[in-house]
Parts: sequence; C-alpha cells; structure tokens
Amino acid sequence: MTTQIEPGIDAGELQVSRIRALRGPNYWRLAPVIACDVRLGGLEQLSSAEIPGFNDRLLAAVPSLHEHPCTRGGPGGFVERLQEGTHIPHILEHVALELQTLAGNDVSFGRVVPSGDEGVWWLIVAYEEEEVGLRAMQNAVEIVRSCISGAEFDAEKLVASLQELYEDVRLGPSTAAIVEEARRRGIPVRRLNAHSLVQLGLGKNLRRIQSTVTDYTSSIGVEIAQDKDDTKRVLGNIGLPVPQGDVARSIEDAVQIAEDIGYPVILKPLDASHGRGISGRLGDVAALRANWDRAAEYGRRIVVEQFAEGRDHRVLVVNGRVVAAAERVPAHVIGTGRSTIRELIIEANKDPRRGFGHTKSLTRLPSDETTTRYLAQGGRNLDTVPDKGECINLRSTANLSTGGTSIDRTDEMHPDNITACEMAAGVIGLDIAGIDVLTQDISIPFRENNAVIIEVNAGPGIRMHTHPTEGQPRNVGAPIVDMLYPPGTEPTIPVIAVTGTNGKTTTVRLIAHLFRLGERVVGFTTTDGTYLQNRLVLEGDMTGPFSANIILSNPTVDIAVLETARGGILRAGLGFEEADVAVVLNVTADHLGLRGIHTVEQLADVKSVVPAVVKRAGHAILNADDPLVYAMRDRTPGDIVLFSVKPEGESEEFEMHLSRNGIGARIENDLFVIRRGRLKIPIAPVRDVPLMLGGAARFQRENILAAIATAYVQGMRYDDIRAGLLSFFPSPSLTPGRLNLMRVDKGRVLVDYAHNAAAIAGLMDFVRNLDATRRIGVITAPGDRRDEDLRNVG
Repeated sequence: MTTQIEPGIDAGELQVSRIRALRGPNYWRLAPVIACDVRLGGLEQLSSAEIPGFNDRLLAAVPSLHEHPCTRGGPGGFVERLQEGTHIPHILEHVALELQTLAGNDVSFGRVVPSGDEGVWWLIVAYEEEEVGLRAMQNAVEIVRSCISGAEFDAEKLVASLQELYEDVRLGPSTAAIVEEARRRGIPVRRLNAHSLVQLGLGKNLRRIQSTVTDYTSSIGVEIAQDKDDTKRVLGNIGLPVPQGDVARSIEDAVQIAEDIGYPVILKPLDASHGRGISGRLGDVAALRANWDRAAEYGRRIVVEQFAEGRDHRVLVVNGRVVAAAERVPAHVIGTGRSTIRELIIEANKDPRRGFGHTKSLTRLPSDETTTRYLAQGGRNLDTVPDKGECINLRSTANLSTGGTSIDRTDEMHPDNITACEMAAGVIGLDIAGIDVLTQDISIPFRENNAVIIEVNAGPGIRMHTHPTEGQPRNVGAPIVDMLYPPGTEPTIPVIAVTGTNGKTTTVRLIAHLFRLGERVVGFTTTDGTYLQNRLVLEGDMTGPFSANIILSNPTVDIAVLETARGGILRAGLGFEEADVAVVLNVTADHLGLRGIHTVEQLADVKSVVPAVVKRAGHAILNADDPLVYAMRDRTPGDIVLFSVKPEGESEEFEMHLSRNGIGARIENDLFVIRRGRLKIPIAPVRDVPLMLGGAARFQRENILAAIATAYVQGMRYDDIRAGLLSFFPSPSLTPGRLNLMRVDKGRVLVDYAHNAAAIAGLMDFVRNLDATRRIGVITAPGDRRDEDLRNVG
C-alpha cells in the first residue's frame, strides 16, 4: 500500500548519523546491537501527540505496531504512548525493531538514552542479521521522516525489500542447524563471509564449516563423489549395489550404451548436482535422443545407466555412522477436479513453509521450462485439470531444492542397509555423506529387493532431516558437532582480557611473557600492535575487536591475551563473547568528553563490560583499592580475585575477601604473594623483580599483582610464575615505550607512554626515587583531551 499523507511539519531537522553494528558485547547490551546518533534539532521539544496526523499515518504505514507492548505490558502499550505523546527517538526504536520482525528476525531489545551532548540521543536496537538491522534502521528513519513531513512513501515495498534481503543474507538451513547446536553448547560462532563459511571455536581449537563440508572433509572424497561414474566404480569394487551404465560423450555413444545395458535408462550429467539435467525414465531410443540435449546443457560427459525402480531415499552418514534417513517425494500437486496444474502450484506455494531456494523448510513448487517438459512426457501441460485426488509429479527427481518433500524413515532402516550406507561413505572417504538409494522399502535388505545406491553426495543438505514434511525431525546438527568436538574436547582457548585506564599494555605483555615461558603459543594485542609470540603481526593501536579477531581466528594460538580499551567497546563492542579471565587495573580520568562519555563513572561502566562477560568458571581480577573497579564485582558471573597495594591490614575490602577464602595478590614483607584465604604463597621479592627497578617504580605494583594473579588462576606453577617475573625487563624489546630507561653520554633518558594525570603522577614518583642531581621533564598529551585534563597533566 502506498501511503499518501498531507504536508505537515518539516522533518529535515531529524538527522541520524554513525549507524553502525556493534557485533560483540557492548556498553548497552551483552549481545550485538545496531547503534546510531539521533539529532532532533527543532523537533527536540515535539512529541508524537503534537504532530498533527502523525500517529494515524505511522500506524497506517506499519499496522503491526499496534501489537507492541512497550513499557505498559501487553499489546497496545506503544499505541498508548503514541497517543499520550512520546519523543521521536523512541518511535524510531519501535519502528526499527518492527521492520526487522516483519523481515523474519526475532528481536525485541531497544533503548534510547541521552548521549550527554546537547540535542543528541543514542538509539540502540538488537539485530540478528547485520545487514538487515542496518537497513531497517535506515528505513525506520525514512518512514518517520515521511510521517512527519508529508512525503509519499511505500511502506510495503520497504518491508518486502527487507524480507528479500533477509532471505539473501541469512545462513542456509544446513549451516544454521549446525550453528544452532554449537551455540546451544556454548561454542563460539564467527561468520567468515556473506554465505555459509563459519568458524566454530577459537584459536588452536577452531573448526571451519561451510554447509556440511568441514575442515575434516577429504578433498579426494569430494572429487570422487562429484564424479558419478567414479562413485559407482568405487562402490561396486566393494560389492555395493549400483546400477549398470557408462559415460557417453556423444549421442551415438549414449545410444550404444543403452542398447548394451537395455532400456529403460536414465541420463545424468557426470558432475551436476541438485538433480540438474537428470532425464527421468527413458523407455526407448527416441526418448533418449529427445532428452540428450537437455542433459548436455550441464556437462560434456553424460552417464547413461539402467533406470532403477524404487522410492528415492537419502541416508545421512556422519563420522562413519548413519544418523538419519528420509524418503524424498518429487514435487507434486494433488488434483481437485476443478483447478489447473498452474493454479494448484500457485495455491501450494502459499504454504508459509515454502520459500525460495533453501531459505525455508520447503522450496516453492516450480512452474518453469523443466516442469513444462516433464509434464509433456505424460501428455499434460500447466493448463491441464487433473482429476480429484490425482497426484501429478512436476519433476522426475525428488530433490528438495526443486520443491520435493520428505518423510522421515530413520527408525525403519534395516541393519544391513545401515551397514551398506556406512560402507559407502567410508569407501568414498567422506566425513559427512548423503547416500542416495532407490528402494521400494528401506526396511528390507537392499539385496532382497533390487535396491541400488545411485549417488554419494559430499556436503549434503540436511533440511529434509531437520524439517521433514512428515515424521520425526532429527537433530542431525548434534552428531556433526560431536564429530568436530568429541566429548572432552575443548572448543575454545583461554581468553584473558585486560582493561583499565593505565598499565594495560605492560600488564598484557607481562602476562604474555609468563605464558610464553610455559611453551604455549601466545597471541596478544596492545596499543602498539598485534603479536604472535613476540613477533609483530600488525602494527598500530590494536586494542579493539578487529585485533582480537586476528588472534582468536589463528589456529596456532594456545592462549589469547587481549588489551581491551574503551574506544573499541564503544565503537564496535568486544571482539569475543566470553573471557576466562578479566583484569581491571584502575579507572581514572582519561578520554572524557569523547563518544558521549563525560564522567569517570560512565567510563567505569564502559570498562565493566569486560568482567561482565567472564565465564561462570572464570575469574574477574579487580583492584580492591579503586572503588569504581571494586564495584564491578557485582556485575561479573565469575569468581572474584582481588589485588591491593595497600599495606597488610589496611584494605578492608581485601581482608574481607580473604576471610571468605577468596583469592588475592598483594605485597607482604616486601614480597609479592598470592593469597588464598589464610594460605600464603610467596612469589618473589619486590626489589628482585626487574619491572620494579629496585622498588622505585611503585606504579608497576598493580600491573605485577594483576599478572601473577592471572597466571595463578590459570594454573601456572609458582616456580614458573617466579621465573617469568624475574626474566621480564623494562626495555624497548619487551616493553616498548613503557618505562624505557636508557644510558646516554651525560646521564639517563626515560621514555614512557604516560599521557594522563594519574599516569604522569606515578611516573614522577618514580623519577623522584631515582638517584640523580638534576631532572628535566618533557611532557606531551593527546590533542583530543578536554582543557581541564590538559591542565591536570601540566
């Protein structure tokens, strides 16, 4: 429907910018969201009730908004808010969510919050498919603007375009079934392209799939399966039943082969799939000649083989075991005695289970040239009116991709047939195989009813098993995930995330050094680059999700240590869904006034996202001396570990934690120690630790305590922690730009990255403790800081 609206208030003041997808846990939600900035200008003071006709136009354009509960609970709550008067960003939120829902997505989360900048609101909504979410946000703005200003627009066209986009970008049903099972088990999932290439797991334990092809799938097995003649030879060599036939390169070859094996025969392009070019039953040479050109459209080599009688069955074999079987029924319609075949197809395609391609549980029935040709073989056409109850097939093949249906037969398979299908998958060499069998009854041994195996498919579709038209659905994603991750196999690697205002890079480097000495391949990210072991992979500020993905997608990495800054969290969310360890060092004034973060408390809220994603079996390592950090203990689902630089007995929070048998790290009697309740584990004397520079670099205490606590909860031996701590020197190679003290001709030069008031105060404390007759300081600060921050630095 095209909505015609009368001219009204000019909507030009409504501006939306920085529409972006935050793909990981973020400031607003621990799940993906679309976020944008909304500027209202002159519309700031107007509500929906104050714009003449706005509510009626909006509800006419998107009628399903009537069902939104909003904060009132129950359908109609949002309409009540509209009638009472609500602001434009709130309306955008509901429209953006509803457009995604109409496209087929299941989303409901939305928020509108003031950004802290005058006249700017943050609008945040959940999404399932990123492209759909981004487009829906843009379309929501178009609709609301039009309802305000009086422009003409076609809301139904926008929705139809979104639906088409969703069907185009969503995962196919086979990949989706595996992904859903993986997510049920808590296995991280990363989509690697716009199609069906997906990464499961992380680091050295990652696996990749594309539909039902996995990184275990044999390339030679795929090659054999794609060649129908080779497949028959390999199966026949071990005594499995296959139809007789041979490969023809010309019509004359085909006629000769057919005469040798006897009619009826069937033509199949040698390496086509999804039933393309397969002829159906050919009873004589005239039929063979009539169908040759059609088969030849799909390949120069055509298999001519005996036509086998029987019902079409697909048997799914995963990791050497039959896990499902289905009978496939060709696309068909049932006559009513009144409607034409064309009309019956149109009516059948109204079934909501049918969609284009593999987007739904069933594919739309075809009415194309192939259908017309097949019907003509039986003396029918699309305008034929079948008798009531008459079944009219539209294809010779039973592929679901051409509109076929399926009936689950898993529990009916005879044990001998199960063995035969498992042998077929094994001899071809496929980890996941679809065995196509023609048999009148799959409960009878193949040898007793002239059954034949006609194909073995690599990367078989599993939609017929997960969503059969009749019978019990089979969760075949489960055995596939079992194969990729057998019981007891870990799908991830330890993920250690370090955040805070000061000390992140040094702490990350120290933690990475400790684990590297334990002969583990460590990937880590810092402000100056992404590293594998100690080798620079990519230079630059690598403290966001992009660099985290580089490490977590590397199959050689045993453990990831990720510097996690507030900029990446606000810009795109975290680059991981869960962490095994989260370290929060401190929260002090820095970067304030940027991206809507104006207070230290807001900055702490941003950084608290990191401990919020710790696994229940993981650990949040928090600074007990920083009230903003200590408060984060209420947000994390993991176990709490505290560190403190206060003298023994002076931190009430730390002592209370130890009284509850908690784990902690602090300095006692000039020793770095790990505490577990009353248990005291000495690690190393403070003065012996190179990073402390003889005890003068007191600001390094937090970094060291956090690092040794991390190593401890990750199971590192005390001696190894000590050895790592004593071998980590502040130097351009191990800590570039962090406390690099170098001798020159006339003294010493200290280079450090300190760039905010708290960091410079710590550095000055260190310089005061140095034995020097004169101290000269050159201090710089980032140019995007507030004037008050620059004054504090000075």
